[in-house]
Amino acid sequence: MAATQSDWLASLESERGSIGGTSASERVAGALRTRIIEGELRPGTRLSEEKIGGALGVSRNTLREAFHVLGHERLVVHEFNRGVFVRALDADDIRDLYRYRRVLEGAAIRQAAVDEPDLTALEAAVVEGELAAAAEDWVALGSANMHFHRALAALAGSRRVDEAMQQVLAEMRLVFSMMADPHTFHAPYLVENQTLLDLLRRGRYEAAQTALAHYLDLAQAQLLQAAQAPSR
Repeated sequence: MAATQSDWLASLESERGSIGGTSASERVAGALRTRIIEGELRPGTRLSEEKIGGALGVSRNTLREAFHVLGHERLVVHEFNRGVFVRALDADDIRDLYRYRRVLEGAAIRQAAVDEPDLTALEAAVVEGELAAAAEDWVALGSANMHFHRALAALAGSRRVDEAMQQVLAEMRLVFSMMADPHTFHAPYLVENQTLLDLLRRGRYEAAQTALAHYLDLAQAQLLQAAQAPSR
């Protein structure tokens, strides 16, 4: 079930105590970015300065700085005389995002082959997905998938890769929102995540790279088909 405005504003309020200091705008941007990744803020959602500022207890200037950060990350757009909105992505965005994901996630698997990777976060994300599927909570299943791929990129052992993947996943959630049936879209990828985890556990890194490439090709094709479908 999609989050209502009162839901995501209440979620933001929970982070009010952590907002402050010289990096307040970055923390506000981070809080909003997280709500996008978790699917609470969908494309086209208007971001009210008054309501968000009230939820987080920050000034309009701080909030506008945060919107500037998110605009630079291509997560929000400012429409003249209308305000700030969560951005909707198109087919070109999808192609570019998947090209970037192949670079980031493929490199992480190659690095895992060199290191002794800690798969704990990947295992937790798979369990999270299994529980969400059992509960038939398809939005939560989508979030579990995000957590899996964030953990996969983290195998690179690079803070910069982690930051890049965080932004990519926020944009990916905006792309996923165009799928009319999240159950049909997300459910097969739980099995793909289980397969990737099994290959990594067994040290089959080349096979894991091949499986990841197939996975990303399939997802890209599905999303492009949805993006290019005529509006009804």
